[in-house]
Amino acid sequence: MTRRVSFLIFPDFQILDLAGPLAAFEIAGRFVPGAYTLATLAEAAGPVAASSRLAVTAGPLDEGACDTLVVIGGNGTRAAMAAPALLAFVARAAAQARRTTSVCSGSFILAAAGLLEGRQATTHWRRAADLARRFPRITVIPDRIFIRDGNIWTSAGITAGIDLALALIADDLGPAVAARVAKEMVVPWRRPGGQSQFSSLAELPIASDRIGAALAFAREHLGEDLPVERLAAAAHLSPRQFARAFRTETGTTPAKAIEQLRGEAARAAIETGRVPIDRIAAAAGFGDPERMRRAFLRTLGQPPQALRRAALAG
Repeated sequence: MTRRVSFLIFPDFQILDLAGPLAAFEIAGRFVPGAYTLATLAEAAGPVAASSRLAVTAGPLDEGACDTLVVIGGNGTRAAMAAPALLAFVARAAAQARRTTSVCSGSFILAAAGLLEGRQATTHWRRAADLARRFPRITVIPDRIFIRDGNIWTSAGITAGIDLALALIADDLGPAVAARVAKEMVVPWRRPGGQSQFSSLAELPIASDRIGAALAFAREHLGEDLPVERLAAAAHLSPRQFARAFRTETGTTPAKAIEQLRGEAARAAIETGRVPIDRIAAAAGFGDPERMRRAFLRTLGQPPQALRRAALAG
C-alpha cells in the first residue's frame, strides 16, 4: 500500500519544518519500498522561498487527494492564515485525508481553517499563548512534543516535526521501522519529555507585571501550598480575574504552571546532586515522592529515578 504524504508550504516557511519530516518519510520509503510517495504543494506552484531564502519547488494545490497532509510552519504563517484559497484547500484536503498534521506554527493554519475547534493542540512554546488567545476554543498544551487528537496531529517547534514524522511512520509501518529511521537520522526514536526541556515559564513573554509578580512569588515559595487564591493575592487580583488573565498570557493554567515550575526545580536538583528523592520532592512542593513521580511521568515521560541514573551515568 502506497500512502501519499503532501507537505504544504508558503512563502517564508521554515526550511527545517519541511526538511526534517520529509527526510524521515523518504528514509522510511527506502526501508519499505513503495510505502510513501511525497509531494510538496503551494498556492503558487513553482519555486517557493523559505525564510532562509532557499527555494523549494512546489506543485499546485489541486494535485490530488493525499493520505496525510503536513502543514509546515514558519514566519509566513501569519500571511498564510489570511489566504482564503490556501485555507479552503486545507479544509478540503483534511476532509479527504486520513490524517492532517502540522509542524510548529503550522497549527495556526489548521486553526484558521477551523480544524482545531474543540481539540487539543500544541505548537512552538513561544507561540502557544498567542494560539490560545486567538483561538479560545482550542485546548492549547504548550509542553508537548506532539499531540494526536483523533485524526489531527500537531507538533511543537521545528525539530519536533521529526518526532511527529517518526510517530506517523510507526503508526503506518510499526515501531521497528520508525526506530530504524531514527537510527539512520541519528535522532532519538522516542524523545523523553516535552518542550520544558527547552523552555521555562521564565522565558514566556509575560505582558502583565501582575502575572510576572505571581510567578516570581511562586518560585520563591515552591515548597509551600500555592492555591490559586494565594497566587491571585500576590498579583492583587481576584481568583477569577487572575485565572483568566494567567491563561490568556501564558496559554496554560496556574496549576499546570506551578507543576512545571516544581518539576524544573526538582529536575535540576535530581540531575546535579545526590540529595535523596524524598527530600527533593518536599523542597519542590510535591509533598511526597509518589506525587512527584506521577508529575514527572506526565510532563517528562520518565520517573525521577531514571533522570538521576542518566545524570550519574553521564
